[in-house]
Amino acid sequence: MSTVSTATTPAPTGAPPRRRPPRRAGHTAIGVGIVAVMLFPLYWMLNVSLQPAGGAVATPWLPFDLTLDGYATAVREQSGNLVTSLLVGLGSVVFSLLVATPAAYAMAQFRLRWATPVLFAVLITQMVPGIVVANALYSAYSDLGLLNTVGGLVLADSAAGVPFSILVMRAFMAGIPPSIVEAAYVDGAGHVRAFVSVVLPMARNALITAGLFTFLFAWGDFLFALTLTTTEDVRPVTLSLYTYVGSFVNDWSPIMATAVLSSLPAIALLLVAQRYVATGVTGGAVKS
Repeated sequence: MSTVSTATTPAPTGAPPRRRPPRRAGHTAIGVGIVAVMLFPLYWMLNVSLQPAGGAVATPWLPFDLTLDGYATAVREQSGNLVTSLLVGLGSVVFSLLVATPAAYAMAQFRLRWATPVLFAVLITQMVPGIVVANALYSAYSDLGLLNTVGGLVLADSAAGVPFSILVMRAFMAGIPPSIVEAAYVDGAGHVRAFVSVVLPMARNALITAGLFTFLFAWGDFLFALTLTTTEDVRPVTLSLYTYVGSFVNDWSPIMATAVLSSLPAIALLLVAQRYVATGVTGGAVKS
């Protein structure tokens, strides 16, 4: 009679899962304090814009006596300048994307010997100081009759939008599998049809990212507006705010109201397009 000995296997003893350390109240307080300091200028701008006529120094910390007189004055006196900035911003977005999108696609998908030198030249253009470009454009614009025109400002602001858009969209389009484009060729699509029907829908996030930053470049431009406009016929809101603030300002409410109104388009676009921007910026960072 044989005996069978069974060995008992010891139960695995694993270390208990680590628990995240509780969030300390001190860290939260420091974070809230930093955010409050960063957002305080925005709060003060809104607070002064809602106050009755008076100086910014004498404004109370809390807006107890609210009024919209500053906004009424801002809309009456600065609405034309806001429209000019909007036209310049949208025009810069359209022109930059029309130029940069096919250029980025060509450098990303086609085997071109001159693609690397062109991309290097695009990077170099980002290092040129804006004042150098503005002075050069002034002489050319004076000869071409583009001073004090919306089209001239669109071209000038696109000088920053086109290179940035090429860099963003090329990084994204380089990650598009060539087999997808080749499948469109097999189905009978040409280069233009494949680009419009296949590549552009896939590059939506990169397009939105490039368009958003180009709009912000143009909307916040001051140097080109100061250099390339000499009359009040075409004046963006950034330059109008600069000229609006005189040496002696007795009423800051309309000025701050104009600043608030000029901030709304950028804030609205960032809130709407933030998830597209996050995807578009990191889309070309990792390749499978």
